[in-house]
Amino acid sequence: MEADWIEHRRADDREHVGWMKPVDDGFVAIDMLGRPRTAVVDWFTAEETLDELGLRYLAEPHELLLDDGAWLRVRIAEVTPSAVRVKKEDWGDMTAPQIYFTVSNPVSEAQLRPLSPN
Repeated sequence: MEADWIEHRRADDREHVGWMKPVDDGFVAIDMLGRPRTAVVDWFTAEETLDELGLRYLAEPHELLLDDGAWLRVRIAEVTPSAVRVKKEDWGDMTAPQIYFTVSNPVSEAQLRPLSPN
């Protein structure tokens, strides 16, 4: 994350849900994957956006671009300011091998993207 980004936590439970990036006279709401979620807006709108977004998008299935150019269905297992750890989708099979990958945060949608419904 950039040095001037301001960590944002929800008021009700103090959960870290993103950052506020100062831009000119406003702010851009940045999610936990380092992706902008607003244009330049006022502080209140950026806060409200992050509070409403929460963390639910992290529980959704994603796709990871592998070195061979194939896309692999994954679930986000862990997010830190410097890295995102994803796990190969196993649909809850407790006997499946646990295969993890780590990508740098912020994440490019060219590398990790939400699974598009087909």
